[in-house]
Amino acid sequence: MWILLAIALLFLETHKKFALGILLITVILATYTHVLDWQAWLFFAGLLLVALTSFRFGENKLVRYGAEVLMLIAAIALMTHQLPGFHNVKVLDQVIAGPQSVPFTMYYNFDKALTPFVLLVVMRSLFVSQPSRQALRWQWLGLVLSVPALLWLAVYFGGLKPERHLPQWLIQFAFANVFFVSLAEEALFRGYLQQRLAGWISPFLALVLAALLFGLMHITGGILLVVFASLAGLIYGLAWMWSGRLWVAVLFHVALNMLHLLFFTYPMLRH
Repeated sequence: MWILLAIALLFLETHKKFALGILLITVILATYTHVLDWQAWLFFAGLLLVALTSFRFGENKLVRYGAEVLMLIAAIALMTHQLPGFHNVKVLDQVIAGPQSVPFTMYYNFDKALTPFVLLVVMRSLFVSQPSRQALRWQWLGLVLSVPALLWLAVYFGGLKPERHLPQWLIQFAFANVFFVSLAEEALFRGYLQQRLAGWISPFLALVLAALLFGLMHITGGILLVVFASLAGLIYGLAWMWSGRLWVAVLFHVALNMLHLLFFTYPMLRH
């Protein structure tokens, strides 16, 4: 079921009808295995009604803006696990990557993974858009190097320590990180929010605001995590802004998380 959900997300950009067909099969399987219940189906019915209304009466500005607001609220609710009817599967329970790392729990989040599907209804350019500016090779190189540099900065400020890991659950972590974490977060904060803001204000200010909001999403981890998540958001936002492709931002997001797990205390230093 989770592999099918990943396949649907993988093909959502290029083969939307195929992706939606796979998603329907996944939803049926998820209901059969009690990952979803009737409350989730009510939510899906509401989404379908809003989407059909948007497609049918999209030329009406009031309908179009109303549908976008509702879809954005739905995406945020999915992202933050606020909707009933979703019973996400716990894959890792209080595992410890290394002796200096704090215990870590991970879920396969069905609700969060739906975020790109929801946002694509109101943002057709979610996956591919016109780059805000063209970056030179040395700028891309600097952006790549900023990924490990940010982790070392966290070490300098005492949030992390170097600690090499090769956990048995690496494949499960990478799988979830690509499809059920990074893609969903980048779809909301870069593909939708930063892109929409860039249509109203300067692309640079849109980059900063989206990064700050991304950082605030991590507020439960403390102020230091908010700061570093905001800095990471700037990296992902530049990747999106220079390429115009959501998957490039996802690649940077996954790369940072994987480097973090493999070479530093994960998710943070045990004090």
